Amino acid sequence: MNVAEQGMAVHLGAARLRFLQEVTVGIAGCGGLGSNCAVHLVRSGFRRFVLVDPDRVDPSNLNRQAFTLAQVGRPKVEALAENMAAVNPDCEILAHDVTATPDNMARLFAGCDAVVEAFDQPEAKAALVAALVSSGRLVVAASGMGGFGDTDALVTRRIRDGFYLVGDGRTECDADNPPLSPRVGIVAAKQADVVLAHFLDQYAKREGGL
Repeated sequence: MNVAEQGMAVHLGAARLRFLQEVTVGIAGCGGLGSNCAVHLVRSGFRRFVLVDPDRVDPSNLNRQAFTLAQVGRPKVEALAENMAAVNPDCEILAHDVTATPDNMARLFAGCDAVVEAFDQPEAKAALVAALVSSGRLVVAASGMGGFGDTDALVTRRIRDGFYLVGDGRTECDADNPPLSPRVGIVAAKQADVVLAHFLDQYAKREGGL
């Protein structure tokens, strides 16, 4: 257990931390949602990840995404993996600098226990849900986080067993409601919280013999 993990164990307990470290989380898109969610999950004790995103860090991303000015121009999966390792150097990260498609999603996330949907395009969101929601793993998607204000409207909804949707369900990011750090960050944190709560609940049930 490294120094960072020792600090996490102060709050989680060593046994719960070890349980979370065996979980593999897929991050489907490493922009505003995915990059922030991934960092929250690392700070929560997870250390096995699959990152999927074909994009490079752009200056316009810095208003809401977990990157730095020095990382502009670099592949997002590479830059995010670096930032995650800066929190916990023992993270085990498989980074795919590719576009997720309906044909490859099942393969890319085959080894994951949970997948965080963090795509920009509605078509990609729908394709991921269609490919994975019946697979038995946890899927946490997002819809509606554009603009600013009314953050109480950003809620977590359980759609079915193993499938959750976070956001206000209506305010998509566009010219009138641009993607801004506060609302995007809240949704990313809520997605991370769903993943954390799900696996801590699994741990509790295991320890309780249920």
